[in-house]
Amino acid sequence: MVTDIEIFQEMLAASGLPPVRSGRHDQREFRAGVVSGDLGPLRMIELDTPEGECFRDARTSRSVDEEWWQIELMVRGQARVEQGRGTADLGPADLVLIDPARPVRFASTASTHVSILVPRHELRLRPGDAARLVGARIRGDRGPGALVSALARDVVRSLRGFRPGPAERSAAAVIELISVTLEAQLDDEVRPSSDAALRDRILGCIEARLSYRELAPAMLAAAHHISVRRLHKLFEDQPESVAALIRRRRLERCRADLTQSDRTVTAVAARWGFADPAYFSRLFKATYGCNPTALKSYNRARNVKAPAALPDEDGDRRNTER
Repeated sequence: MVTDIEIFQEMLAASGLPPVRSGRHDQREFRAGVVSGDLGPLRMIELDTPEGECFRDARTSRSVDEEWWQIELMVRGQARVEQGRGTADLGPADLVLIDPARPVRFASTASTHVSILVPRHELRLRPGDAARLVGARIRGDRGPGALVSALARDVVRSLRGFRPGPAERSAAAVIELISVTLEAQLDDEVRPSSDAALRDRILGCIEARLSYRELAPAMLAAAHHISVRRLHKLFEDQPESVAALIRRRRLERCRADLTQSDRTVTAVAARWGFADPAYFSRLFKATYGCNPTALKSYNRARNVKAPAALPDEDGDRRNTER
């Protein structure tokens, strides 16, 4: 423990924690401590701090801080963290995601907390998801957040026992657990709205974008600010998966075009998102029992004279007259 705030700030700088500027502290009763170490690519810092405030502004930010995400865990005490549009009131075991490259303000009682610095490329947060997560309280008493909380409380003081190989594997496990926790937090934000209403919006999006070649579960999930796992969960009690639904509706549109328009088979397939004509033909025949060329030929003949022959499963004609 140190009793001088300037020495403490020097210790913070040496720990690798992004710098902050002191706000309100009682110099006469100042007692603080820092323990830090690395676990593979992770930087772990445990802080004991007195009651007070600190902040990071544009003048304090460094370009190197853009390489990290910061996970803050409360071990003891209470804290308020403000960043972006979020304000997180944290109690023991709670967590919050912080962007070290952006302004942030901390206010806390006398407390112990653990900071985990994670390389940005390891978490791969989409900008929209990151904007929703920073400054939001993540409960540490349940779900994957409880696992991260329990692990981070003890790991800082155990870092000396790791050899390089086990350290890298352990860090990968911690990063995966953090990723699951953040994904679950995004899911929790969406859950208050009706699953049926959200599913209806997704169905409408599918219908509107059937001609988009890139239409797929990942694109739909991103467009509705949910994880792919959450998207599949929304449809798990439905007759079809998301991918199967997209495929069926595209085929139905193709069949209608082949029946009613003069477009070529290749043009129809491309119009509704099928880039590979051979794959489209196989899928069409497996679904409808005839290949698309035969269907188009039959409809062309039907428009010239009737009755005509219907295509059978092999694309051949059979007479409809009795």
